[in-house]
Amino acid sequence: MMTFRKVKLMKNILMLTTGGTIASVSTPYGLIPTLSSEELLSYLPRVEEDIKIDTRELYSIDSTNTRPEHWKLIANAIESEYNNYDGFVICHGTDTMAYTASALSYLIQNSPKPIVLTGAQKPIGTEITDAKSNLRDSILYAADELSCGVQIVFSGKVIMGTRAKKTRTFSFEAFSSINYPFIAELYDGKIIRYIVQDKTKMKPIFYHELNEKVYVVKLIPGISDSLIPTIFENYDGIILESFGTGGVPDSIQKAIFDNLDKYEAKDKVLVITTQVQNEGSDTDIYEVGAKLKKYKYLEAADMTLEATLTKLMWILAKKDRTWDYIETNFKKAISFDRVRG
Repeated sequence: MMTFRKVKLMKNILMLTTGGTIASVSTPYGLIPTLSSEELLSYLPRVEEDIKIDTRELYSIDSTNTRPEHWKLIANAIESEYNNYDGFVICHGTDTMAYTASALSYLIQNSPKPIVLTGAQKPIGTEITDAKSNLRDSILYAADELSCGVQIVFSGKVIMGTRAKKTRTFSFEAFSSINYPFIAELYDGKIIRYIVQDKTKMKPIFYHELNEKVYVVKLIPGISDSLIPTIFENYDGIILESFGTGGVPDSIQKAIFDNLDKYEAKDKVLVITTQVQNEGSDTDIYEVGAKLKKYKYLEAADMTLEATLTKLMWILAKKDRTWDYIETNFKKAISFDRVRG
């Protein structure tokens, strides 16, 4: 256990570790996450006295191996300890951190307590590393009275969980906030807030199921339609990552439309999104998008792919779902995942 100082009342923080670069050591086979939660915390100096930190190791993997079962494991761990702590810090690998942050935003909604994800581009034991500052900032942010909900704290930036995307592979400033401003920034242990959420009426809602049968089709010029029937047959949600503002190219149009005719909309849900990182989709603009209007489908607008995927998994987990339920919940703003409907 360790202690820090920036708040007046003692705050109890639970740090959950899952592996990732932050907990890795160098081996002949490359970096492998091996540090325990206690070992990870031991790298931070004892500089403050009013934050009490408990640690718990959930698992230790390279985040490339993250699966939906890991998201549920994290959410369940937080739910079981929710009344015992003021905030939570999750140490996670960077490669799939944005997916995990989005998934937790739907599995744990309306939380007045902060749930903070962080990690590092360099292991905490190396001479030059971002791990110590990221971990310290995350603990300070999780202990602050104004913090709430699911966020990523990385390189001094606080990003809404449903708005984060890893946009750099090596730089310490690895994450960007897509189509939404930073929530806050941290400088020398001080939090500068740009957006303050009203916590007074928040009560957490925990969900426990996700439907993993969601597939992302990334369009390329000249894409073949040969796999479209198989994808519709095997998946309940199909996300079409289209070009520009969104549309269905001629090469797969007939296959897409034939399968939309074949299945009920509530059973095979089509979502249109865009490969363009900023500003979102709008299928009304061009003919290739407007042709979809005779079908029931969803549009991701300015949501990230990570948020679109995990939100659809959360919605489709309801067994007796109707199209109205799917459409209403997809369009409903949750954790600032959508700024226009």
